Amino acid sequence: MSVNDGVSFDPKEHQHLRYNPLRDSWVLVSAHRMKRPWAGQVEKPPEEQIPRYDPHNPLCPGNTRANGQVNPDYDNTFVFENDFPALQPDAPDPGSDQHALFQSRAARGVCKVMCFHPWSDVTLPLMKREEVVKVIDKWAELMEELGPTYHWVQIFENKGATMGCSNPHPHCQVWASNFLPNEPALSDRCQRKYYEKYREPLLLQYAKQEAERKERVVVENSDWLAVVPYWATWPYQLLLLPRQHVLRLNDLTAEEREGLADIMKRLLTKYDNLFEVSFPYSMGWHGAPTGPHSKEDQSHWQLHAHYYPPLLRSATVKKFMVGYEMLAQEQRDLTPEQAAERLRNLPEEHYKNRGNQEK
Repeated sequence: MSVNDGVSFDPKEHQHLRYNPLRDSWVLVSAHRMKRPWAGQVEKPPEEQIPRYDPHNPLCPGNTRANGQVNPDYDNTFVFENDFPALQPDAPDPGSDQHALFQSRAARGVCKVMCFHPWSDVTLPLMKREEVVKVIDKWAELMEELGPTYHWVQIFENKGATMGCSNPHPHCQVWASNFLPNEPALSDRCQRKYYEKYREPLLLQYAKQEAERKERVVVENSDWLAVVPYWATWPYQLLLLPRQHVLRLNDLTAEEREGLADIMKRLLTKYDNLFEVSFPYSMGWHGAPTGPHSKEDQSHWQLHAHYYPPLLRSATVKKFMVGYEMLAQEQRDLTPEQAAERLRNLPEEHYKNRGNQEK
């Protein structure tokens, strides 16, 4: 191995590793690979002509779902028990007499579906700000409802067929479990380790640093900050952070919820404007664990949301997590700074509303 000491390091040209403190792992950044021609798989562009009401869509108001239940004629959010849940509250225990290499544990919980809006042809960036506040309020209510019983309440949205979403109606899912899943368990350990060393929440200090440096900030307001994280893996990955110390969604003040609605509309509008499509992603909220963990000191935790979009070069070319990423470590081409700049420079008026007054 040789090192050319005469060449100055340029993160846009030279591969390097970046540390992810939330996962105690490293990401390989290889920005020079964006120059290579693409001859791989091309995705079908997202469907744009979605009917406002579809009599056959089980998520629309007044329609019948697979289990025979009829939806109410709802006019804002609507929550119901998932008709095909991955977790059920009464599953039997596998027992404790097990080989060390073949262990299993009881998994119990509930799964809910939450519709954001009665119309199928709107998404969060196209909703009115007050409608987005109602979504946030309902998320907080679900945390209040499920948190006392379950160790973890995972709120997540899969948007777009590219992310495996089979229904275009705007909705998310809520899975509550009697165990702490792998990702939040790892994040819990990493945040706790940082807090024990520096006596400050990792993500609170990170938000302060990013607010000062600016190079990865996409949108911000007085209460929130959205950045392409320094350690991002997905091309246009975003981390949404409160500026103040907050443990869970239900701890947010009314003012912070208003600010969150503002920042969500702005960042999701930029997502859609990037390739002028309804931008696909998986997103979810991480906050301090609940249930019995609520009695523990959770000072190391900071509420945050992850956005993981797959699109890379266009509306039809996505990043694949295969090969090296599956067998060695995460890798990205576009630098987080380049991705943030592209998103930051996009207009905050949705491309579908150009020429019209914002709703």
